Amino acid sequence: MDSEYLYPVTTGTSYAYDYSLPTESPEESCQAEPVPYANIFLPLLYAIVFVVGIIGNSILIAAVFRRGIQRLIDIFIANLAASDFVFLITLPLWVDKEKSGGSWRSGSFLCKGSSYVISVNMYCSTLLLTCMSTDRYLAIMHPSVARKVRTRFNSIGMCICIWVLSGFLGLPTLLTRQLVLEEETGQSYCTDSEQMPMKWITSLIILILAFFFPLLCILTFYCSVTRKLCMHYQKSGKHDRKLRKSIKIVFIVVAAFVFSWIPFNLFKLLANISRLQHPLFCFPYKVAQMGMQVSGPLAFANSCANPFIYYFFDCYMRRAMTRCIYSQVKAHSVRSSSDTMDTRLSHSLSYFIYGEDATRKRRRSMSF
Repeated sequence: MDSEYLYPVTTGTSYAYDYSLPTESPEESCQAEPVPYANIFLPLLYAIVFVVGIIGNSILIAAVFRRGIQRLIDIFIANLAASDFVFLITLPLWVDKEKSGGSWRSGSFLCKGSSYVISVNMYCSTLLLTCMSTDRYLAIMHPSVARKVRTRFNSIGMCICIWVLSGFLGLPTLLTRQLVLEEETGQSYCTDSEQMPMKWITSLIILILAFFFPLLCILTFYCSVTRKLCMHYQKSGKHDRKLRKSIKIVFIVVAAFVFSWIPFNLFKLLANISRLQHPLFCFPYKVAQMGMQVSGPLAFANSCANPFIYYFFDCYMRRAMTRCIYSQVKAHSVRSSSDTMDTRLSHSLSYFIYGEDATRKRRRSMSF
């Protein structure tokens, strides 16, 4: 409750009432209990996601640019990998947070910055996947329109617009995230500041329009495409293997993203709706807080999944990634062998010089 609390105070045989302000906000009093052993399990999980994701997305980006943009979808793949890569750079900060039991030791700037990057990554990934699904939808449902719209210039321009829009959509997180010092323990926590109901409504609207609405569009596109393909295959009796594979790849990437981010955002939606209630409903808010603690690692893990999806399901990308890995291994082996040859050559030269010096000394001694 936001109003004053009444506490009875004993004065002799009578009772008086002392007006006292609450010591903690409704959100603080309704906080869920931390997940057991989170300080052991989560740092290990985040460390694995960081290492695997950095390596995987680096290889994926290098493979796309090494092979060159041969397909329009490669533009979206490269941007999706770049978005995950930028997010993964901030992951060591969250490893440190979980190791310290939730305490944030990296300062206010990184508290705001890392939270902002996570928000931008989520919106950017959602919009990029929406564009990839729209691309498949136009290619199958409206091929005449697709031939005019699906150009490299339009795809690059769309990706630039997505990055800019995602940056704006992440601003509420940047503005509301803050470092809070707990006086009793002396520890600092990276958390959301107390907001007015209007700000929570704005956050709720952004979440619906920038996450749930694009996902609804993606599902609509895929339902239409699946229906059209089924009707086409039933009439013609032929299967376009190349087209089916391209649709399958995008569908798997979308499914992985939905599986990773939907639970977290559903609990986030519940938390925002609970905050709008007056007084605050503690039980749904606690459920939402607990749900976000459990589903958060699943959302983080999505950033390292896409390289594996493209490697196992996209034969073109698999060849490019294999060549990229092979060239790096070959270059490393060449450097190692050249280093070994240089070492052997230096040893041979040292032996030669030492032998020449010894011969000269013997000749001088014999002359005397």
